[in-house]
Amino acid sequence: MTSAWTERHVRLLDGPRDPAALIPVVGQADRSALDPARLYWDMWPVQDAAGFPATLAGREMWMALTAPDRGDPALRHFEAKIHWLERKDGRWHDCGPVLPEGQGVAYEREWAGCALLDEAGMLTLFFTAAGTASRAGGYQQELWEAHARLGPDGWPADWSAPRPIVTGYAPHYMPADAHEGEAGKIKAFRDPAYFRDPADGAEYIAFTASLAGSDSAFNGALGLARRTAAGWELIAPCIHAEAVNNELERAHLVFHAGRYYAFWSTQTVTFAEHLRHSPGGLYGMVADSLEGPWQPLNGSGLVLANPDDAPLQTYSWFVDASLQVCSFVDVLPGGEFGGVPAPLMDLTLDGARAAAAQGAA
Repeated sequence: MTSAWTERHVRLLDGPRDPAALIPVVGQADRSALDPARLYWDMWPVQDAAGFPATLAGREMWMALTAPDRGDPALRHFEAKIHWLERKDGRWHDCGPVLPEGQGVAYEREWAGCALLDEAGMLTLFFTAAGTASRAGGYQQELWEAHARLGPDGWPADWSAPRPIVTGYAPHYMPADAHEGEAGKIKAFRDPAYFRDPADGAEYIAFTASLAGSDSAFNGALGLARRTAAGWELIAPCIHAEAVNNELERAHLVFHAGRYYAFWSTQTVTFAEHLRHSPGGLYGMVADSLEGPWQPLNGSGLVLANPDDAPLQTYSWFVDASLQVCSFVDVLPGGEFGGVPAPLMDLTLDGARAAAAQGAA
């Protein structure tokens, strides 16, 4: 069953913000031990099949998109590459590219995804293959994967050749195959995030999608693919935002206390014009099963938002099963681009209520 995130829900945001939903002010971009010549954004931890953070060779390992700092942060999207980040003693360290160079792939660059370490010691990177190798600068998007088994040292080695997870778009999703585009207005088929249903062990990929057959330019959806004996199969989305919002970015699922939680990030500019009083932030819905029905957290769906005087300070939130939330520093109060991991936070979830608690940075 596909549930709708509606204008009626979003209209509940017309009043003052709930203080429990406000993200603390980020005063500066802490580059920690990162490369000062690079920008970092869209990050995620290595996770086990239940969605909890996992270690590799005793190390707390993450992945993030990164690109050289060209002086214009908008250019980073066209050179994005997934790098390892190690978090050690509260500091972030760039450990280099995850996938090896020179694999002759059909895509141009790597956008966001997730990393699964399964019980058999196999690490799988699910990611967005963006653009095409034959023509630079495109907005084409596909869901891809690559695998590496852990070696005796506990570290992944001998990555498989990356390959698409699915082909086509089924009847549910709009193609995201246009070369030309504009940030915030392009259609989506990206951000794969693994989820295993504890009810029956079925495996799913949640992803950022655009609803097919919509009459609105604002037709964001939280798409789903299910693993079958023949491979991943696209199924109907669990949530759509027709006539409300164009992009439900970094879409992912979390199981907590017997309930299913769907999370996504979105920005003020991707709401329909008459709803742009709404803050950019982390939004979510809850259900008793993956089949739904889904209801918005806190009534409106809003879980976390930047403070009113710094509405763009952080973005691209990702919640793991421990309810730790990561994001990156986007635009600081002075207008400069942060391009580094933001302080980690924690969520509290109680049925359809969600609130923030300051996490360890």
